[in-house]
Amino acid sequence: MSEKIICAGFGGQGVMLLGQLLAYAANERGFNTLWYPSYGPETRGGTANCSVTISEVQVNSPVISKADTVIVMNKPSLEKFEEKVKPQGKLFVNSSLIDQQSTRTDIEAFYIPVNEIAGKLGNFKVANMVMLGAYLAKTQLFDDQLMIKLLENLFGEKKAHLIGLNHQAITAGRDYYNQNYK
Repeated sequence: MSEKIICAGFGGQGVMLLGQLLAYAANERGFNTLWYPSYGPETRGGTANCSVTISEVQVNSPVISKADTVIVMNKPSLEKFEEKVKPQGKLFVNSSLIDQQSTRTDIEAFYIPVNEIAGKLGNFKVANMVMLGAYLAKTQLFDDQLMIKLLENLFGEKKAHLIGLNHQAITAGRDYYNQNYK
């Protein structure tokens, strides 16, 4: 098993956390994992991205030339990373902020209105967890219980009150995917 993922969006949309959770989950399940953030000049409001490689064999490079999955949370990220999806790969698009369809016919594209779904949950900051839920529904890589355990570890006692909301967001993303793409 090997899965190469690129997560991209504006700084502040939680793409780094999304990537970290996938990397931690893979590590927890015994896979070799590499999480590579791109910080550079990116700050809240600028473009940010990270790559995650999950593999049964040793991962030798953080560079992903072609990804199995690309997750984009904003239009500049779609424009930059759509070409990085390998043929027969997956593209997850935040259709709340991106009003265009993929131009590629050799990939699977999933349009998830993560901002609207997060808004219905009462907090736009969990849009990344909605997208994570949709991704997990498609790939079946990890279950929600593992994600909740990892969130508890990451958030600690100080942010423990956010665990329930994040779990609701993951579930809402799974539900949206299952209702619209299964």
